[in-house]
Amino acid sequence: MKPAQVAILMGSKSDWDVMKGAKEMLAQFGIDSDCRVLSAHRTPKETSEFVSAAAQNGIKVIIAAAGGAAHLAGVCAAHTVLPVLGVPMESASLKGLDSLLATVQMPAGIPVGTLAIGTPGAKNAALLAVAILALSQPDLSQKLTAFRKEQADKILKEKLV
Repeated sequence: MKPAQVAILMGSKSDWDVMKGAKEMLAQFGIDSDCRVLSAHRTPKETSEFVSAAAQNGIKVIIAAAGGAAHLAGVCAAHTVLPVLGVPMESASLKGLDSLLATVQMPAGIPVGTLAIGTPGAKNAALLAVAILALSQPDLSQKLTAFRKEQADKILKEKLV
């Protein structure tokens, strides 16, 4: 088995229903991922240790999900120079707007690429990770180009009447 190139982190197991979309999308491109529950607030030491060692362990992109003000993506970005892609989770009280704002409002100098709330964000985070990896892996670039063409072809085949 190839070493994982992407880490998918989430603040709690309840985020897995959404974040498995990222793992599945990466798998379509033959990219292995390391999926873990690590909390910015409940396991800060373990989170810091994992993220700080991620590059040494072959990780090239981190996808981090968190809900509410639990800013896992920001904590990850503070501990690495690897690209960090944030996926806001839908919350009961504010439907994910709180998560989105917590993720997108990073201070200048510590970027987090922020995707859409929920499953579309998880899938697009995986596709963005593929695009990042494709910069140095021509086979992935070809697969991504083919994926985009398949999407376009599917839309162009749709008939309304």
